[in-house]
Amino acid sequence: MGICALAALTACHDQTTAKTAAAAPPIVDVIIAKTQAVSNPVEASGTVVANQSVALQPETSGRLIYLNVPEGKLVGQGTIIARINDSDLVAQQNKTKLSLDLAIQTRNRLEKLLAINGINQTAFDTMTNQVNGLQSDLDYYRAMIEKTIVRAPFTGVLGLRQVSLGAYLSPSSVIATLQQTDSLRIDFTIPDQYSSVLHKGSVVTVVVDGLTSLREKAVILAIEPQVNVNTRNLTARALLVHSKANIGAFAKVYVEGGGDRQAIMVPTSALIPDDRASDVVTVKNGRSVYIPVTTGIRSSNLVEITHGLNPGDTIVVSGILFTRVDGPVNVRTISSLDAFK
Repeated sequence: MGICALAALTACHDQTTAKTAAAAPPIVDVIIAKTQAVSNPVEASGTVVANQSVALQPETSGRLIYLNVPEGKLVGQGTIIARINDSDLVAQQNKTKLSLDLAIQTRNRLEKLLAINGINQTAFDTMTNQVNGLQSDLDYYRAMIEKTIVRAPFTGVLGLRQVSLGAYLSPSSVIATLQQTDSLRIDFTIPDQYSSVLHKGSVVTVVVDGLTSLREKAVILAIEPQVNVNTRNLTARALLVHSKANIGAFAKVYVEGGGDRQAIMVPTSALIPDDRASDVVTVKNGRSVYIPVTTGIRSSNLVEITHGLNPGDTIVVSGILFTRVDGPVNVRTISSLDAFK
């Protein structure tokens, strides 16, 4: 009997302790709502592009007899990258030059005869016309020979070699790419309703994919005047100076949307999302009050409350899951919003 009584007493004590623990108000941490200056940055997607970029291709077809592609190296403007076989053109050039020299000598003799009326004007004009024709042929062959030479059009870094010596190339063949990397640019698109905040010379913030810890500044160089009819977006180009980004990399561009204003910001963890709206738990007279709110702009850890809260409201930021509608709460600490940034 004594053992049964002791067991019953112990069970009763445990039930009483459990009820007391369940009835204890949850402990929460809070912040005091206050207004602060916020901006409205617009996030846009962009791509890093070279200041100048070109695929090096021959202007004529033929066998590759010279190749100079130091991959990944800087080459100067005018450097010869490749040569196409030009032996037939050189032979035609030499033949034409010999004919031209003979025609010039003949014309000079006829000019002396014309001065003493040894020939008529028609004979002299015919020879002069022949000289001019041969000179044009010589210029043509020189131009064709020049087309067999592929030169670097500007100073830049060569990409990977795409052909081998001895290959037969056509004008569609790519020998290598040449990129000017000392001054990168970024092309980005933005909805046309923000056209008023885009100005030539204004500064935007760029975060390049892969360099997420590095925020760079870029200066807008130009804005496409026509809106894309499919996306209703504007395209802008900004200059990145001394950037370490890779050409073709994806980047996020943050454009100041204007309209700096005072607003209430709360941690994103303070929101209780719902199907239609969000709620925030506040503390009034020691009890939890659920308030529906309307949100605005967001950052990584904070969200703007545009409607529902007033400066001075006490907002629960931890222990939210243990609160009940109009239930008692114990406030442990009053935190600062800066702790959540």
